[in-house]
This record gives sequence, structure tokens and C-alpha cells, in this order.
Amino acid sequence: MTGIKVYFADPHSSWHRGISEITNGLLRQYFPKRTDLSGFTQIELDNVARKLNTRPRKSLGWKCTAELFLPDSFDFFQHHHQLIALRT
Repeated sequence: MTGIKVYFADPHSSWHRGISEITNGLLRQYFPKRTDLSGFTQIELDNVARKLNTRPRKSLGWKCTAELFLPDSFDFFQHHHQLIALRT
């Protein structure tokens, strides 16, 4: 009805889901497999999301996802400095 093409990856074919598999790998840096996310606060989960959404990606021309979705209002350098502050 919307005219949008939809593609479904074959089961057990991770190469069909490139960006999602890369994202899963990045998430594993913070949450190992079978981690119970209920043990984390919303702030902790938001911090991980912010880190991933402000991470430049080769597949996006070295832009981060936040830049693509918020091009007019997103200040990458401001968010980068906030990420550095979170680490200390």
C-alpha cells in the first residue's frame, strides 16, 4: 500500500543483514550475549545508544547515524565532547 519495497533476509545468512550484524557486534562490546538488560538503568542504556548513534561509520561515508537523521540540528563535536565526559 505504501509502495515501499521490503526485503527479507534468509535465515542464518548474516551477510544479508550487514549493517545490523555490525551493530550487533558493537552492542556486544557493551552487553555480552544473554545479558539481562533489566539490570541496567535507562540512563545507562541511553548512554550506550548515544555512543553508537554518534559513532562515524564507513558504510555511511564516515557520518554517524545521528547526522543523517538530524542534519540541521546535530552538532557532532558537541556530542563527541559529551561522550568523552561520560568516560571520565
